[in-house]
Amino acid sequence: MAEKASLELTILMPCLNEAETLEKCIRKAQEFLSRSGVHGEVLVADNGSTDGSREIAARLGARAVVASERGYGAALLCGIAAARGRYIIMGDADDSYDFSNLTPFLDKLREDCDLVVGNRFMGGIQPGAMPPLHHYLGNPVLSCLGRLLYRSPIGDFHCGLRGFTREAAERMNLRTTGMEFASEMIVKATLHDMRIAEVPTTLSPDGRSRAPHLRSWRDGWRHLRFMLLYSPRWLFLIPGTALMLLGAVAGTAVSLGPVGLGGVVLDVNTLVYSATAVTLGFQAVIFAVFTKVFAINSGLLPPDKRLDKMFRYVTLEVGLIAGCGLLLLGLAGAVASLALWNRASFGPLDPVRSLRLVVPAALAILLGVQVILASFFLSVLGLRKR
Repeated sequence: MAEKASLELTILMPCLNEAETLEKCIRKAQEFLSRSGVHGEVLVADNGSTDGSREIAARLGARAVVASERGYGAALLCGIAAARGRYIIMGDADDSYDFSNLTPFLDKLREDCDLVVGNRFMGGIQPGAMPPLHHYLGNPVLSCLGRLLYRSPIGDFHCGLRGFTREAAERMNLRTTGMEFASEMIVKATLHDMRIAEVPTTLSPDGRSRAPHLRSWRDGWRHLRFMLLYSPRWLFLIPGTALMLLGAVAGTAVSLGPVGLGGVVLDVNTLVYSATAVTLGFQAVIFAVFTKVFAINSGLLPPDKRLDKMFRYVTLEVGLIAGCGLLLLGLAGAVASLALWNRASFGPLDPVRSLRLVVPAALAILLGVQVILASFFLSVLGLRKR
């Protein structure tokens, strides 16, 4: 990214074989700059076009840069790095967005917003502009999920017309190279507590005769995958905690004796599955912590004050003490089960009676070892930070 902005606004268009519509988009953007008296530029980030798109940009006086890596996000990252404007407004070069009406975006940026996103559902979607699958399922569901996972104020997560400041782009440290770039931008802006605004915008049918680059199921999955991976709390922590609690409650009840539930009797078989639930839940919770710490250390996520506060008390030594305590408790149970076997002269045992002691003992040993290993690994992850 250039060291210092020399213009107020860069209108950025990612492009891959958009010769049919690129000229219209560039002329609309230039008309907006001229009519509004904005000192700006039109920048085309070409992603390997073979239809003369770059020549069209040069003929019209727009600046073009070439992104060597393929992908929607890769083209935008290249364009953002080359932009000369203090503000950047990006939009697809398929003539589905109106580049002659960017005033609402620029006004919000001038009011010190870090990110301004268009909302097509508020501004209007013309007939044929968006496939029904996207209109009624894909966009609403993924946008709702984004608001749920990240408490983002954005109602249209995948609108391609949006503006942001150069400083915001640097802080977000955007990395994804595919269509999930759109989700990454909103998620990171939200996690960094940036000032985010949303303005109504219209969506028109694109002017191309060929099929769009977007692939509904593939790209929808990439958006969903990104949002889940960036939220270990919802993907691992909450399900893992629920599984642990369910297993602990059921296991504790059954370990004391058979439990009648309507016409069903729960016994030692349920105890085994309860122990399995506790183990799997603990693994998910620990993995959530590992993922969060790694992401923060790698700069993928901003620092978490709650996590920092927790690690003031949950140190390596505390983890080792807790793990050793569980391990010793499990070994004590193993010794007790051995004594029970000894009373039977090491012959056959009543499995119902013995499993009520063996399963909790084995679970305590397993969790104790996992806590010890997890404590060491978290300590290793924390070395870089310290």
